[in-house]
Amino acid sequence: MSDIQIRIKDREGEDHTVEAPTDMNMNLMELIRAYELAPEGTIGVCGGMAMCASCQCYVLSDHELPEKSDEEEAMLSEAFYVKESSRLGCQIVLKPELDGLQIELAPES
Repeated sequence: MSDIQIRIKDREGEDHTVEAPTDMNMNLMELIRAYELAPEGTIGVCGGMAMCASCQCYVLSDHELPEKSDEEEAMLSEAFYVKESSRLGCQIVLKPELDGLQIELAPES
């Protein structure tokens, strides 16, 4: 099993460093839900289909991420509080190269 560490700043501004498995094909939104870092029903509303922006986060570190899909781009174009570093957590699959990733959850819309 190869776990990585991800630093997540929740919506209250509290930092959490969590262990993330890379052998389960999990995404960032699922990790946030698993650690209950956002109130129930406020993240991953669409179930990870890039059809809502409830899992929007800001990438704070310089990790290279996969390019945004057309669906992710479209959803972010309609979301609130979008920044240059905005991504949908459901579209970021946890892989070993993301060890040390730092993100901040976007405010609830």
